[in-house]
Amino acid sequence: MTLLNKDMTLCISLSARPSNNGTRFHNHLYEALGLNWIYKAFAPTDLAQAIAGVRGLGIRGCAISMPYKEDVIALVDRMDPSATAIDSVNTIVNDEGVLTAHNTDYTAIAQLIARNELDPAASVLLRGSGGMAKATAAAFRDAGFGEVTIVARNETNGRGLAASYGFDWRADVADATADILVNVTPIGMTGGPDEHAPAFSDTAVSTASVVFDVVALPAETPLIRAGRAAGATVITGAEVATLQALEQFVLYTGIRPTAAQVQAAEEFMRAGTA
Repeated sequence: MTLLNKDMTLCISLSARPSNNGTRFHNHLYEALGLNWIYKAFAPTDLAQAIAGVRGLGIRGCAISMPYKEDVIALVDRMDPSATAIDSVNTIVNDEGVLTAHNTDYTAIAQLIARNELDPAASVLLRGSGGMAKATAAAFRDAGFGEVTIVARNETNGRGLAASYGFDWRADVADATADILVNVTPIGMTGGPDEHAPAFSDTAVSTASVVFDVVALPAETPLIRAGRAAGATVITGAEVATLQALEQFVLYTGIRPTAAQVQAAEEFMRAGTA
């Protein structure tokens, strides 16, 4: 491992509940490619001060996770079209003090929809209404899905998100079912108040053909475990994390690793969360 030194380039992540996923993925690639870079995760106590630190300390890149994907918009200088289109940010690139916001979540979700050959004619229940939910809803819409219901307790946010993409809204999952279940909330996340709670009912899971959870820690959330047990196709948050982190890596460094390098970094990342 490269020793810390004054010439190192620093990238960070900001999240309410940081994981080691990005840290392991990025640092593994830095070492594999011989880059004098280092990546560190933080849980900020003051978001505005943290972003000011990115600018003032010359931190090259900053990944943004829940719940800050919308709050950082007012703190950056420029919005890339990927972030402007959905009013959500998951990546900040610092070019000599100018902070540009991007969104690689959308790209990751879109790639997973295509990779798993999800049927646009299928019905979808999408639980969540925050920044990641915006990226997910946009990806499903752009893939041709029309029968999508946004599930969100906050009526203003839920209705607003649904209206933005021509979808329906409901306040709770209750007895709702669909062909594809997508959790875009912190339910099931390690360390959270709902760590062991199901994001959807047993009935919904047993009748779904696809179960998709964007929560990356743990990779095997209660919803993913239930989906596997029911025989559904499962798409994990770890898969989302890999794809969006890869695009962040490219934005920060200007280098696109080989498929073999990405696979090795993904395996190293998953080994740390097993």
